[in-house]
Amino acid sequence: MPTPYEEIKDAIRDYGAAAFQNLLKSRSLAEAVIDGFHLYLGCERGKVAGVPAAGPFDPREPYGEKAFSFYGRDVIVLEPVRVGISLIVGNLEDSGALWLRTVLSAEIAGDHFAVFVGAQPELRVPLDFDDRLEPVFRALQKEFLDTFQLEILEFEDQRFSTGIGFLPNRETKAGGGP
Repeated sequence: MPTPYEEIKDAIRDYGAAAFQNLLKSRSLAEAVIDGFHLYLGCERGKVAGVPAAGPFDPREPYGEKAFSFYGRDVIVLEPVRVGISLIVGNLEDSGALWLRTVLSAEIAGDHFAVFVGAQPELRVPLDFDDRLEPVFRALQKEFLDTFQLEILEFEDQRFSTGIGFLPNRETKAGGGP
């Protein structure tokens, strides 16, 4: 019969093994998404990149492991693996481009992955995900579309066309009134 101390050691060992498996498999899923998203979109491979999930980024830089949330940690924690997914979209008006980024988060949850793309609902992806990533690709596309379509809907919302508002202050007079 194990001592209480040995029980703690066993629990830590099991935790470490689970954390390592979660990291390896979730990273593999994220890499497959990054590698296949351009095919779903019908664009060049160079338009899609793995980038850090937060902070400054340049989608033209090859981040590799640096794009993942576990990079640089001394201890592997049993938590979702996060990675930024960047999409470069060329401007129609000039030769510039827009860099979009959203976050993909994945972790093993029993017999499947629990995957989140930005603000989209949770996706359940089989652990054997080969050729079954289309729901993730659709969620990525929707997340990028929503970024702009929601702003356009607010801009065009007729409820605000005759509401109370403030006029721009073109000239300030003494006393602060118009």
